[in-house]
Amino acid sequence: MATRVTEVADGIYQLSTFVGAPVGFNQYLVAADEPLLFHTGMRQMFPLISAGVAKVVAPESLRWVSFGHVEADESGSMNEWLAIAPQATVAQSVIGCMVSIEDLADRPPRPLADGERLDLGGHVVQWFDTPHVPHAWEAGVLYDETTRTLFCGDLFTRFGEYEATSDDDIVGPAVQAEDDMPGSLSLHPSSGATVRRLAELDIDTLALMHGPAFSGDCRAALAALANDFDQRIAALD
Repeated sequence: MATRVTEVADGIYQLSTFVGAPVGFNQYLVAADEPLLFHTGMRQMFPLISAGVAKVVAPESLRWVSFGHVEADESGSMNEWLAIAPQATVAQSVIGCMVSIEDLADRPPRPLADGERLDLGGHVVQWFDTPHVPHAWEAGVLYDETTRTLFCGDLFTRFGEYEATSDDDIVGPAVQAEDDMPGSLSLHPSSGATVRRLAELDIDTLALMHGPAFSGDCRAALAALANDFDQRIAALD
């Protein structure tokens, strides 16, 4: 295996590793004055991903580690990053820090309130709570205001190999992925509204966890995904 490193927006680098069937796992590095890594990758992937980061910035210079929710592919190597980067701090939702990260992380985390901004120097990012979208109650997404990039985690999933960037349909593969793995999403009555709130942002790139960085009509893609969520929830009645 190898980790592919691609700049997908100005100062935003996608690190992609393909395993198994295959399934792609992406991390995103914001190469700011205070570098931020979104998604840590699994512990077993740490040597590959840290080597990928080293192609852009010194891993020990990492200042922030963030992720959408607590899960092996999103937060598994959190403490490996804290060990290699002595100034790094985990930044995640208030709920995530309270119920999990304060205990799991080797250093105290930085809780982010809904809508809170972090100035990284050259990039400003904003946290949005998305409880139970797509998974647990600590879930959230991170929006880079500077490049209008939304790090949207598991909101869209594509199985198989993919290019680093694409403007091809991402909704169809995401719908198919949920059909193939029913129950992978944590659906509830407000899921559609939560995604529509994100669609109100000015987005040029949707940075997927398991898929390409999407440069098509981001607002329309989010709206279509919200509609699919509504249909799935209605079918449960």
